Amino acid sequence: MADIQIDDGIIKILNLEIQDPKASAVLAAYPQARWAEITRRAVKIGLGYLKGGEND
Repeated sequence: MADIQIDDGIIKILNLEIQDPKASAVLAAYPQARWAEITRRAVKIGLGYLKGGEND
């Protein structure tokens, strides 16, 4: 399980593993130097779905 912490509005996720062969294939098409940036953007977009969801 990933270690997740929130510090001053920054979400820190350590040891996160995502099993998604299709997403891995898309990410592998980019240079490895861009993987962190692309993954951060994808997670940020995904987290957008959580906004307002705490009352559901």
